[in-house]
Amino acid sequence: MGKNERSFVEKVFGAEENSAAKLEKEKLSKYRNIADKMFNTNVLSTKELAFPALASFAGSIIGGVTTYRTLFFVNVFKLDMVYVASILALIGIYDVINDPLMGIIYDKTRTRWGKSRPYLIFTPIPYFFSTAILYCGAILIANDNTSDPKKVIFVFVTLFIQETFSTIYSIPKNNLLSLMTPNPDDRIKANLLNSYIDGFGRQTVYALFLPLQDLNRWGVTNISLPAIFAFMGLFAAAIGSVGNIVMAMNVRERVILQPRPASAGKTIFYILKNKYALRNFLASFSVNWWSDGGYSWDVVTQLEIIGGAFKSMLAYMGFTIMESLSLLLVPKVMKWFGNDKRKGVLTFRAIDVVRTVIQCIVGIKFIDRPWIFGASFFFFWALNALDNAPAAVLENEMSREISDYTEYMTGERPDGTFGLLTNLIGKVTAPLNALLTIFMFRWSGYDATIPMAPWSQGNKLVYQKVYFLYIASGVLPYIVKTIPVIFYDLVGKKREKMYIELNERRALIAKQQEEEVSEELQAVIDTLALEGDLKNN
Repeated sequence: MGKNERSFVEKVFGAEENSAAKLEKEKLSKYRNIADKMFNTNVLSTKELAFPALASFAGSIIGGVTTYRTLFFVNVFKLDMVYVASILALIGIYDVINDPLMGIIYDKTRTRWGKSRPYLIFTPIPYFFSTAILYCGAILIANDNTSDPKKVIFVFVTLFIQETFSTIYSIPKNNLLSLMTPNPDDRIKANLLNSYIDGFGRQTVYALFLPLQDLNRWGVTNISLPAIFAFMGLFAAAIGSVGNIVMAMNVRERVILQPRPASAGKTIFYILKNKYALRNFLASFSVNWWSDGGYSWDVVTQLEIIGGAFKSMLAYMGFTIMESLSLLLVPKVMKWFGNDKRKGVLTFRAIDVVRTVIQCIVGIKFIDRPWIFGASFFFFWALNALDNAPAAVLENEMSREISDYTEYMTGERPDGTFGLLTNLIGKVTAPLNALLTIFMFRWSGYDATIPMAPWSQGNKLVYQKVYFLYIASGVLPYIVKTIPVIFYDLVGKKREKMYIELNERRALIAKQQEEEVSEELQAVIDTLALEGDLKNN
């Protein structure tokens, strides 16, 4: 009984027989040299670093606009919050079908152009332009009826189309960098550049959106909010479509994959063979019902509590300056923590939690004293920005290492299917999250029908609640999601051993493959070997 029980545990949680963790070492040892070069040789060209950054810029514009999505629906499009929450919940339920289907299709994809690139040639246009149409809604249907059936149908249909193509686009886009290079240093450089461009894109949105509110209020300009949202949506659509297609045509996929992937029914449960991913899943599942009310509390803070966009620019100046300077800290941070990303991530998250709590307490106490409130806001957000780039680089590379560990333990790289269980977290809890969104919004006492202006709500308690929702409402989920990091031990020699054996297996697969694909993959190996020799010389 005991033997059978151990066998069952090994079958469920242990490595697959054809994985790098289980293959006979004599089969892999002859590929040790090329595996070492794959791990240590930089292969990304300047062009391959630049094009993904361009694509990320368009995505960050959409991300920046999405920050104001609920504000757009309620204040600009003028749709009742109950309808908005209900539609978002329905779209979340639809994702339960949409995400698994695309995940399975993506993992089965093997083409001469690669695994991710074909999708990034054909899907950006429908994804970005459906998003643009969504944000043109207040121009297309311009009335103040918050229960207008045409508005409800328009939002549901456009979100349905957007979400469909978002999934088809996002899964390949999010996994492209992991396929472009097996070299961790390459990935860190690319991720750093993408993080910088992403921040720049979001700041561009904020720099356009908020000051225009003041200028309109003062009578300097007369640019309506519907026009602003429509412009940002169309601008992002143009840049995103062109940027992603150009990227897909000018990068290469170098990571060598299993030619015939396992069935989706099997790979869905590969999360059980990745202890790091399983811990993250459990932590996320336990707090994914959490909501801050789903409204643009940052906009309310800036335009109403601080007193307008230009005053907010001063309050955020510390953040703006320090965020750029934080990029300079990345090499130092990587040197301090080396390959022990766990220590670095835990350090930065602890700093974030302490800073957030203190910032919230000070801000709530002095919320009606503008100079003290503004000074504290300036200081704490500058402190927040100082670790942004190093923390982002460490966390993103840790996430990629966890995905690589799946391939190491299973022999597969089911990036699409593997995420099905993790993505279902949000879908399962979507109805509860929608209810909490409505509750938290009403708890704040904030009246979204009152035009935004400095202290237009006229209620100190309302603004104290708003500030809490903006600054500190996410602390509990943040702490819970940090717990798995404590047990992350894929560092040092263990990490290096994993990558060497993983790349040895990739080289073995390339040797075993037949027909046209074999030649292409062998060319990748030859290129890596040549580049490694040139670098050593």
